[in-house]
Order: sequence, then C-alpha cells, then structure tokens
Amino acid sequence: AECVSGCVCPEGLFDDGRGGCVEQKDCPCIHNNQWYSSGHKIKVDCNTCTCQKGVWKCTDDVCYGTCMIYGSGHYNTFDGKFYDFDGSCEYVATQDFCGDKKSSGSFSIITENVPCGTTGVTCSKAIKMFLGVSDDSQYISNKEYKEIQRDVGDDVQYWNRTVGLYLVIEASNGVMLIWDKKTTVFIKLSPDYKGKVCGLCGNFDDKANNDFTTRSGLQDNNPLNFGNSWKQSPMCPDVTEEIKPCDLKPHRKSWAEKECSIIQSEIFKICHSKVDPLPYYEACVHDACSCDSGGDCECFCSAVAAYAQECIKAEACVFWRTPDIC
Repeated sequence: AECVSGCVCPEGLFDDGRGGCVEQKDCPCIHNNQWYSSGHKIKVDCNTCTCQKGVWKCTDDVCYGTCMIYGSGHYNTFDGKFYDFDGSCEYVATQDFCGDKKSSGSFSIITENVPCGTTGVTCSKAIKMFLGVSDDSQYISNKEYKEIQRDVGDDVQYWNRTVGLYLVIEASNGVMLIWDKKTTVFIKLSPDYKGKVCGLCGNFDDKANNDFTTRSGLQDNNPLNFGNSWKQSPMCPDVTEEIKPCDLKPHRKSWAEKECSIIQSEIFKICHSKVDPLPYYEACVHDACSCDSGGDCECFCSAVAAYAQECIKAEACVFWRTPDIC
C-alpha cells in the first residue's frame, strides 16, 4: 500500500495507500505504522524529519545520548538496551576511563545500589559524579545533594539547577545528570563521547548488541556477569541469580499487574507504536511486587513515569497523572 503509479490511478497520479489518487509531490510517508501527509514534520530523537514525495528527509544533527537507571535495578543504556541487574555494591554507571586510555578520562559516574524491600532487589541509593582530573565530586544520596570538593581544579566547570521535579547537574565537558530526587536517574552525554564510554550504561556507539562489554573489554550475553564486572569493590558479593519478586510475594502479584496495566492501556495508546510498552510493564510489575516496605505507590509511579519519559522522547505526550494516580 505504498505510493505507486499503476492501473489503479489515472496516468501521472499515484495511489496514496488510503484509497485516493495524488500527484507525486503529495505522496504520504509512513512511520511506526502511521501515515503522514506530505509536508508533515516529525521529531526523531533530536532531528526533524519532513515528508517529501513519500520519503522522509531528515536533518543530520548528532544527538545527546541518554541512559536511564530507575526503580529496582532497571537500566536502559545509551543505545537502548533494556535489562535488569540487582547488585548490592557501588558500580560504574558510566565513565570515559576505558581500555588502555585509562589516563585520559574526564569523568566517572558511580551508582551505589542497596537492597530495597525484603525480596533482595536493589535500588540506587546514591549517585557520585567525579569530574575532571581534579577529582571534584558531586554526591546525591537519599533525597539530598552534597558537593564534596577534594582538590582545587578548574578543568571542568559545572552548574546545578532544579527544573520541575528534577535536579539537574550540567558540566562543561558535555556530561549531564538528571535526578528525580527518588529512584530515577538520567545520564546525558554529548555526541563527542560516542564509543568512548563504558560501564553499566553501555558504550554509546549506536549498537545495542555490544553493550554488555565487561570491565576487561570482553563481550558477554549475561547481564549478571556484565554487571558484576563493573563493581567498584572486590569485597562485594557477585550477583548469581536473577530475583523474581512476584514469585516470592505472590499475594502482591495481582495488585501489581492491575496497577501496572495502565502502561498497556488506552491512556498510553498513542505511544505504543513508538515505544514498546512490554519491558516497562514487566519492570513495573517487578517493582510493585518488590516494594513491600512502604513506598509502594512511589515505586509504581516511578515505573510508569519511566515509560512516560520514553514516550515524550518519541514525541508522544501522555497526560497520565490524575489526583488518584500519582
């Protein structure tokens, strides 16, 4: 059903796939199974694409990469690989001290993960951000923000500000940290870092299939081996099995599935074709089962907000919060 010239339309006109005949300049374009008229503009990441004669023509800007860490051990890497890892230790989220070029790094971001609830899943309790060779450090922990300056150095400037619900720390070397003051952290990197970073957030080379590169530079398929390799202290135990909190707390499972079904409901319908809801729904159920020490609404809300955030990135704005829901 693409734009084709043929026996369906008079000479010189094209079938537009919707039962009409149009001139070539008016051919529509398709994106995520939706048709767009000629001249329509859509955003794809940080670029704008315009429909021209049935073909998308896009600007060629290089975009910032975003890694998201949220809830009980969910990671979405710079290249869009989604996985779970429940380690209890400090881990390298991302850094540019990689491979043999160890000395030439300018930043590292460390996440400190601790058990939350009684099932053994872990959440990020604190994030440490080290900037420049001077070892300036920001420290975010349990709803507070501290700056710890270890040494006077002027090689990397940084600013912090509050935007809505979020605390934003932006550094002059193209690194940005965005925190919701609960359990969600976004790390944004400028395109200069493509292929030059390593850690739990992957290597930012636009290929998701090699994101599980361990500290020793080997590729692994198992998120547990990959995650364990990025722990900061050899004293921490390795994670040996994936925790399934709904199996451990079966009485919470039906409640969790009912609450989290909002992600797969009509409310988010405009986003479903742009961002696959399934991994976010499963992560939501996982979090709602595991949050059994109070704060279960917060866990559920953070999980839904994570999907909503990806929808906004894909230009599908969803107004899902109500006085009853989050």
